[in-house]
Amino acid sequence: MNFKIAVLAGDGIGPEISKVGVDVMNAVCKKFGHQVTYEYAICGADAIDKVGDPFPDETFQTCMRADAVLFSAVGDPKFDNDPTAKVRPEQGLLAMRKKLGLYANIRPMQTFKSLLHKSPLKAELVDGADFITIRELTGGMYFGEKYQDNEKAYDTNFYSRPEIERILKVGFEYARKRNHHLTIVDKANVLASSRLWRQIGQEMAALYPDVKTDFMYVDNASMRMIQEPKFFDVIVTENTFGDILTDESSCISGSMGLLPSASTGEHTPVFEPVHGSWPQAKGLNIANPLAQILSDAMMFEYFDLKAEGALIREAVDASIEANVRTPEIQVEGGTKYGTKEVGEWIVDYIEKSI
Repeated sequence: MNFKIAVLAGDGIGPEISKVGVDVMNAVCKKFGHQVTYEYAICGADAIDKVGDPFPDETFQTCMRADAVLFSAVGDPKFDNDPTAKVRPEQGLLAMRKKLGLYANIRPMQTFKSLLHKSPLKAELVDGADFITIRELTGGMYFGEKYQDNEKAYDTNFYSRPEIERILKVGFEYARKRNHHLTIVDKANVLASSRLWRQIGQEMAALYPDVKTDFMYVDNASMRMIQEPKFFDVIVTENTFGDILTDESSCISGSMGLLPSASTGEHTPVFEPVHGSWPQAKGLNIANPLAQILSDAMMFEYFDLKAEGALIREAVDASIEANVRTPEIQVEGGTKYGTKEVGEWIVDYIEKSI
């Protein structure tokens, strides 16, 4: 297969983990006889500094020409600490999602046996936890009408029936591929938009009789995720709730540096780690590249190249078992490998695999 990949490294630790992601993808493509070419583009704070736009049109066109986007992270403290800034790195991320029509964010949460001790939850609660959160990505408050002055502000949480139906369909279809259990998360006891979500969810549940469908308020879901994470199989929810719940779920595994994601929809899909740009670690060679590497696996699997994805996951598991780990997940007294060294170990594992 021939791949054309757009690479958006972004800010902070983005360029470091992006390089590892590209190296791993090259190794897998060589192993399986695929051809891959890359086109690099700017985004986030880097793009603001260079052209004044966090997602310039040239970057958008690069994404549209590609089969997939390998994205890393955006964000910079100089914007975080300036509430008056009119242009922010994160606006580039929102623009990318909107322009590419990426309405479905797929975030798997899995645990690793040898890292259960790193989870803030008891091992018996998280051992075997494995669920996917599907977050609606282009609607709701993040994209609704906004207003702010010195005295008042508002954000509009707008959703239409077609927006809700298409994301719920993704949820039901994923549940069918897994354990046939879908949890639709809303706040229907308070919010009108959530009541529409629940109404449409009930209508669509009748079309998927093989899927056990339950409905849960977001506050209950956030507690249940901590108390009983193994309850969930597939979760689907709106943009704001999904943003919060996926960050919460990412901590269960023991490190945000372990979890990848995919954003899919109308145009080019985007594959990225769930963590942010961690600017404090920029250039220090300590960022965990595993989420970026596992994003490669999701990319191959998106194109139904299951063996390629499986090899990446095998290599990641092997690196963890061999204690080839960055500092935040290393065992006490273990060698602290850097971003680059973990990447090199995994590439070597792939190259030597039979």
